[in-house]
Amino acid sequence: MVVKKMKDDDSKTWAFLGVFLTVIGFIIVLFTRKDDQYAMYYAKHGLVIFIAWLIFILIGRIPVIGWFIYIIGGIGLLILWVMAFIAALSGEKKKFIVLTDLAEKIKI
Repeated sequence: MVVKKMKDDDSKTWAFLGVFLTVIGFIIVLFTRKDDQYAMYYAKHGLVIFIAWLIFILIGRIPVIGWFIYIIGGIGLLILWVMAFIAALSGEKKKFIVLTDLAEKIKI
């Protein structure tokens, strides 16, 4: 019983790192915990958040409307990122609007 709990805590820690560190966390989890479905689930979420952030940065280069989209999108991504790394520590695979759908499309 104790061994299973340690594994769950270990998976939660790796899942947290995967989503908290976004693309770097994804790479770390990919190379160290590829078989851990829980950690990979949240690491993929971190990768999607990173890609979305890059897209908002590019959109933010457009004057006025791009700046507005960048600010609103950035705030939304920040909130989603915090919710995702808190969910990673919960021990449950939680679903997020759009984010989970995109993350599940990543096949590795």
